[in-house]
Amino acid sequence: MLVRRAIFGFSPALALGFFLLTCATCTRAESAAIPHGTLELVAENQWIAAGHDFNLGLHFELESGWHIYWINPGDSGEPPRVKWELPAGVTAGALQWPTPRRLGTPSIVDFGYQDAVTLIVPMHAKRNLGLGEPAKIAAQVKVLVCREMCIPGSAQLSLVLPVKTESPAPDARTRNLFMAARKSLPRPAPTNWKFNLDEEKDSFVLTANVGHEITQANFFPIAESQISNAAAQKLAPSAAGFRLTLQKSDQLLKPIERLKGVLALADGRAYLIDVLVSKTGAAKS
Repeated sequence: MLVRRAIFGFSPALALGFFLLTCATCTRAESAAIPHGTLELVAENQWIAAGHDFNLGLHFELESGWHIYWINPGDSGEPPRVKWELPAGVTAGALQWPTPRRLGTPSIVDFGYQDAVTLIVPMHAKRNLGLGEPAKIAAQVKVLVCREMCIPGSAQLSLVLPVKTESPAPDARTRNLFMAARKSLPRPAPTNWKFNLDEEKDSFVLTANVGHEITQANFFPIAESQISNAAAQKLAPSAAGFRLTLQKSDQLLKPIERLKGVLALADGRAYLIDVLVSKTGAAKS
């Protein structure tokens, strides 16, 4: 009887301990190997709050010299592709892309990331998401990792998060990853900045009035085959901003109405811009 009482008296505590241990490890994810690096699916918060948005991240760690690609890969390569397996009531938004770097040779230029990068994934949980049952989120990621050569890779990732009604608590283990990722995201251009884009025979000329001189700027087009990636971007500073000449791509076969992309400045800030193309200079030689 003593043994019996000891067992039955301890069972609730044992069950509670097991439950807490399980919940404590719910947000942990193991790194998956990819060519010359690792990939991990991480969560910003410790649990999901039903009816609210939350963020996941695809965190890449790459060996020195190797890179992956931006949404517009440039002259070669392709960006990471994700196929989600989500519980009913959870939907995934579009990947958020940090400002890329120019990579490659003088004749071939790619846009991408080296060393480490986190792609934030906005998610939404509906109000009817089941409470009390952990939500399992899985992702199959295909990625191309390049240096002098390119190697395709894939990873199957998963993450289990508790579902609760209260506001979620941040996960201290991933706080710095998400802070760094947000810092590297391009932001909308200030509303008082004015842009104009003239189309000439072989180039686009982007003029910016931002209220002060800009001595260094680099433009990354979101769409492929609009500008020549390897061509020099000729910057002429002005007292109120700059004038940037972008050579057209040889693969641009029909006129475009707008030029969208990321404008990266020397101070590390980057801005999303979307400029209507003016046809006034199209006939110039």
